[in-house]
Amino acid sequence: MIPEDDPRLTAMGLITEVYTGLMAKMRTAFTEANMSDIDFETLIRLYRSPNRRLRMSDLAAQTSLSTSGVTRVVDRLEREGLVERVACASDRRASYATLTDAGVDRLEAVLPRHVDDIERWFTGLLPPDRLTELLDTLRVIRDVVRPCATAGATAQNEIGAAHD
Repeated sequence: MIPEDDPRLTAMGLITEVYTGLMAKMRTAFTEANMSDIDFETLIRLYRSPNRRLRMSDLAAQTSLSTSGVTRVVDRLEREGLVERVACASDRRASYATLTDAGVDRLEAVLPRHVDDIERWFTGLLPPDRLTELLDTLRVIRDVVRPCATAGATAQNEIGAAHD
């Protein structure tokens, strides 16, 4: 029998509650910028990737969307002029989702508010040493449960990496 106060259950409950709570706090900024959560996630991943582009398959892996799901999101963002598809020169079967200047502008309009929200509701609640420890811990877990989460990214452009 598993006791109700099992720390494994507590850890999972806390991570779920934190994620749900943070997303609720962040969603307001996205909504005001006329973006969904997945729009923001797609744009930020492209923004932080080499040349602001990713192979469609890598974008699907990073966002945990199916290939058809990422295709629908990119189609919509492309209609809005925020993303464009570029054929891969070395592999005719592959294409890249590339952030446009309009996509950069839309993202940069929401980023100051988003970063303020992150600071207010997440990173600002921890002293620097605890934040570093948390980030290291999250990367260990992420690398096991979502090994493709940084597909197509370099070490400097890893979505979860700290930037100077």
